[in-house]
Amino acid sequence: MTEKFNVGYIGLGSIGKPIAKHLVCDQFNAHVYDIHRPAVAELAALGARGCDSPAQLARACAHIGICVLEASQVEAVLYGADGLLENAASGAIIAIHSTVTRADVLKWAGAGAARGIKVIDAPITGGVRSAEAASLCYMVGGDSATFATASRVFETSAEKIIHTGELGTGIILKLCNNLITNAEFMAMSEATRLAEAGGLSAELLREVGKSNGVINETMYNFINNRNALAATCSAARMEEIFGPPGKLGEKDLLCAIQSARELGVELPYTQRLQGDIYNLFLNKV
Repeated sequence: MTEKFNVGYIGLGSIGKPIAKHLVCDQFNAHVYDIHRPAVAELAALGARGCDSPAQLARACAHIGICVLEASQVEAVLYGADGLLENAASGAIIAIHSTVTRADVLKWAGAGAARGIKVIDAPITGGVRSAEAASLCYMVGGDSATFATASRVFETSAEKIIHTGELGTGIILKLCNNLITNAEFMAMSEATRLAEAGGLSAELLREVGKSNGVINETMYNFINNRNALAATCSAARMEEIFGPPGKLGEKDLLCAIQSARELGVELPYTQRLQGDIYNLFLNKV
């Protein structure tokens, strides 16, 4: 019988939790950590090994995934006496699934390399439903050997795994994808406003847009749900529901702008979108 491979997962939110659940399988011993302890308990009840700290997880695992909201949270689990870099064994792989900047990834990879640890960028797209259905798309930057080893873990929750090339290219592809998504939301919002001002329905706009590929279901559903809620609830309720994804959009676009500048590219229209995206989610622009 083949010995199980020890893998770790940090960040058991709406995306991370279903990904971690897929790691509870015959192939792996899954170890999990999150500051939200009920999420750890839920995974432990399914057969994962709940850890009390990043250090405990790092000492047990040869592959560790990090799926948290932002760069500061990644750094909180990477650095310090209780962090992954201090406690993981030489040869371990740390996969960054969070949406951050290219500079962040390169900095963390350099810190890992100094300890013989491979840090790679492996952002994901597909959302909660794809995470639950094991149909995510992974975009992975790093050398071919590390990619091949890490892909064994990614396969448990992936429909597609793309080796984008050298370190840092995975996150660039993810930032491009998110830039397009947020730009689509703005275009759909303003087009819907124009259509309705002219006495047309959003459904007619959708019918035409679907026929020629201009409108996808994600664009339509986002604007339709936002507009329906805005018509029936308070500003505070809108902020509660659409504020968090609006802040994520704001953060992701800023990461795209910063990564572009590092590469010598300016994104002037993305800068304007970044300034407006939070209010777009709240139906204020």
